[in-house]
Amino acid sequence: MSSGFDNDMYLRTQSEHIRERIKSSGGKLYLEFGGKLFDDYHASRVLPGFKPDSKISMLSEFGKQAEAIVVINAEDIVRNKVRKDIGIGYDMEVLRLVDSFTDRGIDVCGLVITHYSGQSAVDQFQKKVEALGLRIYRHYYIEGYPTDIPYITSDDGFGKNDYVETTKPLVVVTAPGPGSGKMAVCLSQLYHEHVRGVSAGYAKFETFPVWNLPLNHPVNIAYEAATADLSDSNMIDPFHLEAYGTTTVNYNRDVEIFPVLNAMLEGIFGTSPYKSPTDMGVNMAGNCIVDDEAVRRAANNEIIRRHFSVIRDRREGKADQEAVLKTDLLMKRAGISPDYRKVVTVVRDQMKLTDRPVVAAEMPCGRIVTGRASPLLTASSAMILNALKVLAQIDDDVLLISPEVIKSMQRLKVDYLGNRNPRLHIDEMLVALSIAANTDSQVEKALSKLPQLRGCDVHSSVVISQVDEGLYKKLGMYASSEPEHQTKCLFHGE
Repeated sequence: MSSGFDNDMYLRTQSEHIRERIKSSGGKLYLEFGGKLFDDYHASRVLPGFKPDSKISMLSEFGKQAEAIVVINAEDIVRNKVRKDIGIGYDMEVLRLVDSFTDRGIDVCGLVITHYSGQSAVDQFQKKVEALGLRIYRHYYIEGYPTDIPYITSDDGFGKNDYVETTKPLVVVTAPGPGSGKMAVCLSQLYHEHVRGVSAGYAKFETFPVWNLPLNHPVNIAYEAATADLSDSNMIDPFHLEAYGTTTVNYNRDVEIFPVLNAMLEGIFGTSPYKSPTDMGVNMAGNCIVDDEAVRRAANNEIIRRHFSVIRDRREGKADQEAVLKTDLLMKRAGISPDYRKVVTVVRDQMKLTDRPVVAAEMPCGRIVTGRASPLLTASSAMILNALKVLAQIDDDVLLISPEVIKSMQRLKVDYLGNRNPRLHIDEMLVALSIAANTDSQVEKALSKLPQLRGCDVHSSVVISQVDEGLYKKLGMYASSEPEHQTKCLFHGE
């Protein structure tokens, strides 16, 4: 797929900008990291060329000059909150964050539990992570937060929170998801640093919305679509417009909290270095777009994928009708409809001709490849086999996997493992393909084309199974589906 984003430029300019901010802050910067620190698949979808681990790779360039604080909200532990895109709980995600920093040579100086009030589930979690060698710090509810500035910026406010000992010029503050209390942790640390006579500053790293793209640019609209269930929105930063006469885009919650945040900085330091929420940001992503048309096309596709995702969530009771209506409006703002994606049009045309599930994918060359469910394969497995044939220039009538091999695997699935669905999912089909590749050069040639599927747009006539959905993510394919399940069962586990 056409690359519209220069990832190398991003790594270089982003790290340079952060170094400048460290210098202007007196040699120490608390950098609040919003969004996903790694596995940022949304960014890689709307900014083709952006690598999902770009942000953590950029931080790796600071090496021993950086350290990290990981934050988790006590209530998220109690509620067993799950990171939806990868399906693991916030309590486990913090451990994954710690491992990710450690693997890249960045020390984690502590795990801060915010909103702590003696919850038993939190105490159990603390014992578990302390046994793993992590140091735990507690932050508490502050009476009058966030409006009672004199009390908040006193020994009875931020002063009663545990202080995390930090020694590096760059302190990254991150969390498994929104609402964890990252900003409050940064401000609490600034208060304690000020009391100790240490000069330190605060900045915010949010990839989206992109502040120097227009409000109605598809990249910024796609971000609103991604957060449709939160009822949040992008807006023009009125503080920046008033201070500088320049139009920039920011998040409504950041705009709304800015007067309070600014007052807290003034309460700690006496003055604030910022005139607007945009001033606080260090995001250089907008400067690294090298093909605006490719980026617009990718973002438009993402808006539609998010629309299908919200409809599915609505059918499954995970979202309300308001979220569906919001994605409808966002598509209208972008001037698109679901038919903007070629794969949607192809699948819907096929649905008029057959009752069997069908999946379509757009190849890098623009060709549409389809696959239908059969007694042997899921529609997704059939489509990927057909796509590999196209990429390897193998005739369509060539059988890459013997039907007898597939039937043998089905017997294992159904007769010995107790599965109800005999069709091979993508992972099972790829195992069979890899075995066949040992003795067949054509199969080996087809298998070698798997990396070329990355970035392909995919749509299904039925809800994609969890297994196949996970494989699409691993292959880097961008999949969506109509909201109907293949069967009328209440449980769809396979």
